[in-house]
Formats: sequence, C-alpha cells, structure tokens
Amino acid sequence: MAGRNYFHLHLVSDATGETLIAVSRAAAAQYQGVSSIEHVYPLVRNVQQLDKAIAEIKASPGVVLFTLVDPELSERLRTACIEAGCPHLSVLEPILGLFQSYLGAAATARPGAQHMLNADYFKRIDALNYTMMHDDGQMTEDLNDADVVLLGVSRTSKTPTSIYLANRGVKTANIPLVPGVPTPPTLEQVSKPLVVGLVASPDRIVQIRQNRLLALNADPDTPYIDRDLVADEIAMSRRLCERHKWPMIDVSRRSIEETAAAIMDLYREHKLKFIAEG
Repeated sequence: MAGRNYFHLHLVSDATGETLIAVSRAAAAQYQGVSSIEHVYPLVRNVQQLDKAIAEIKASPGVVLFTLVDPELSERLRTACIEAGCPHLSVLEPILGLFQSYLGAAATARPGAQHMLNADYFKRIDALNYTMMHDDGQMTEDLNDADVVLLGVSRTSKTPTSIYLANRGVKTANIPLVPGVPTPPTLEQVSKPLVVGLVASPDRIVQIRQNRLLALNADPDTPYIDRDLVADEIAMSRRLCERHKWPMIDVSRRSIEETAAAIMDLYREHKLKFIAEG
C-alpha cells in the first residue's frame, strides 16, 4: 500500500505466542500508516530452537518481543539482539517483577503454564462444545443450561461472539430472530442464563447482508436486503427484548471483542444477582 511503512517484528515465545501477538498488535494499532511483518517463533524451549529464531532475527533485523521464562535462553536472546542492533523487550519480566515485589516471592519458571490442562481449560472445552451444539437455534430444549443466550436478526455477529465467549469459558447459545418464525418456547422459560439481544442499524445490517450475498454469488433481488424490511426486523427484536427486559447491545460499530467484553460485564452482574436471589 502506498505511503505505508513496514518493519520486522519478531515474537519469540516458549508457549503458543498468543500473548505476544495480542500485545504487539494492540501496540502497533496505535501507529497509523505503519504495519509490522510478523515473525512468530512458538514453543522455543531449548538452545537449538532459539538459535533458529536468532538466525532469522539477524537476517531480518527489527523489534524483538519475547516471553521466555528460562533465564539462560532469555540472556542468550538479549545478547544476540544487542549484537544485531535490535531493540528488544521481555514482555513478562516487568509484570513478574511487579508480582514478586507485591507477593514477596519469586516466580517458578514454568513455560506455557497458562495452557496447562487444568479445570479452567476443561471448562473452556466444555463451553465450546455446548456453544457449537447450540449455534443458530439448535438444541433449544436445554437453553437453561447456558450461561448466556444471544438473540438477534441475521448478521448481528451472534455466532462469532458466541465462540469468543466460549473461549472464555462461557457456555453460549444463540438464537436467530426471523420474521414469522416464533422463538423457541424454552426461551420464555429460562431462569439461569443471561439473555442478551444484539441489534444494529438497518444500514449496517443491509451492508453486511449485501456483502454476504455477493460472496455467495446469490441473487441480490431479495427481501433479505430490503432496508424497510430490515428495519422492521430490528424493531421486532427490540420490542421482544424490551418486553422481557433483556438487555440489548448495539453492535453497529463494535468489534467482536468489544461486544464480548460488554456481555461479560453484564454476565458478571447477572451472576451476582442470580446468586443473591438464591
């Protein structure tokens, strides 16, 4: 792209590298007109693996971020970065230092400890299984087993939001709101889950639906993208949520992550209320 600057970004991790990717992209997003060429080196846990990464760093110098809990590997990488003239940072080191000063104890080096097969891991797997089985209005007979139920007309990002929440350990069902099609009877009877309506502006929904039809090479002459009918659909969904006092989130200008964060805030409040009411 004309006018855009690029730089090499090397991410060296003894685990999956997800932490580094998330942190680096959050930082890079603050700089307009600049893009990183990512080089990701996951599961680096011995000298041979690290030396392969160092060779690539020297071949394409740039910024180096790393999460290596082994001090010998960390020092080896620092030395190589200094020799190559690459700015570098151990992303976890300042945080571990803060924890140590507060807790009064040094950390135990455990590469990839956040990905251990513990109770939280299996909770996420269980949530993901439930969410996939209850996508797009499937298996509505056990909606009360969900943590969150999402409602919305077509193209309000119900499925990707559900999957994102499932990866946070939240069992999520989603139900499409279709004109002329009644909602499942079990939806009216749920007491445990948080029910949230996802809405968007008619223009935004029409735009997404048009893009969807274009991708499918489908006939564009359809009520599916008629703005007035889409507005009626959204008004119907709003009335349904207002009638049941279900919270609504406008996703017109929200990313999946922002929508999920808003839902998580509502879910925390809902859980406290549910527990208080016994």
